[in-house]
Amino acid sequence: MKTMLLAIGGNSLIRAGEKGTIAEQRANAQRTAAQIVGLIRAGYQLVLTHGNGPQVGAQLLRSERGASQVPGHPLDVCGASTQGEIGYLLEQSLQTELQHAGLHVPVTTVLTQSLVSLDDPSMQHPSKPIGPFYSRADAEERQSLFGWEIVEDAARGYRRVVPSPDPIDIVELEVIRDLVEHGVLVIACGGGGIPVVWRNGNLEGVEAVIDKDRASALLGSRLGTDLFVISTDTDYVYLDYKKPAQRPLFRVAVDELEQHARAGHFPPGNMGPKIESVLRFLSNGGKEAIITSCENLCQSVVGSAGTHVFSDHDRIEIKRDTHLELPVGGR
Repeated sequence: MKTMLLAIGGNSLIRAGEKGTIAEQRANAQRTAAQIVGLIRAGYQLVLTHGNGPQVGAQLLRSERGASQVPGHPLDVCGASTQGEIGYLLEQSLQTELQHAGLHVPVTTVLTQSLVSLDDPSMQHPSKPIGPFYSRADAEERQSLFGWEIVEDAARGYRRVVPSPDPIDIVELEVIRDLVEHGVLVIACGGGGIPVVWRNGNLEGVEAVIDKDRASALLGSRLGTDLFVISTDTDYVYLDYKKPAQRPLFRVAVDELEQHARAGHFPPGNMGPKIESVLRFLSNGGKEAIITSCENLCQSVVGSAGTHVFSDHDRIEIKRDTHLELPVGGR
C-alpha cells in the first residue's frame, strides 16, 4: 500500500467569504472527507496535516477579550487548542464518510509539537502576521503592555507579527510512525505543529508560528511517504499568476521548478512556501509531489489534474493506471 502525506489548506475548512462558524467548518470538513475516502479507495494510506490560521486568530481574539474575566492564553496554547478543535471536526467527518463507504479505517489526532531552534534567524526578526487588525492607538497600547512586535498594513491597520522558524524535528514522530504502521489514519502537525524548544533541559512552547507546509514536508520525509500532496485554493501552480500571461504547470521536474522559483513566479506570501516545501520533500528522498485544489484531489492523484513535481525528468512520463471511484461533493 502506498503512503501519502496530504496537507490540506485553510480553504478546506473555511472558504472565502465565510465567517468560520462551526457549522461552516463542519460542512467543509465533510466535503474534504469525501475526497479523502476516494484516496483510501485508491489504495493509499494517509497521514493528514492541516492549517489553522483563521482558527488561531479567532482563539487569540477570544483570549484577549475575555482576559478581564479569565486568564489569557499564549500563542502556543492557542495552537494546541485549535489542533484539538480542527482534529475533532476532521475525525468526525472522516468517520462518517468511512462508515457510509463501508471502510474500516481507524482515525485519530495526534497533538503535535514541532521542535525549532532559538538560533533560527526568524526568532530575532518576527515577520508572520497573526490575529486581528488594530488601530494605531490600540496597537501601540498592546505593544507597550505585552511587548508585541507590530507592523502596519496601510490599507487595513496594524497587526502583531511573530517569528516563523523552520521546524527541525517532530517530537511525536515515533508515535505517528507506530500508528501509521498499524493502519491508522493519523491527523498530525496541525498548523505546522506547536513550536517548542529545549531550554535548560525543559521542553517549552514559544510565541511563534510554523508554516504548515514546511512541517508537512518534514513529517513526510521522516516517515518516508511515497507522495506529498498539498491541497490549496488553486487547481494548479501557475506561472505569471493573475497576469494576462498566466499559464498552469502540469508535470515538471525539480530543476525546472527551481528555475521558475528563481525567476520570481512564486511570491513568499502565497505559493512560495508551498514550492519550497515540495522541493525540500523531493530533495530529502521523495519521488513525487502534487499541488492542487481540494476539489481535484482524487483526479490529481490519478494524474488527470493538478501540478505534479518529480525528483527527476525520467519520472515525468510515468502515467498511473489506478482506477478511482470519484466522490461527488461529499454527503
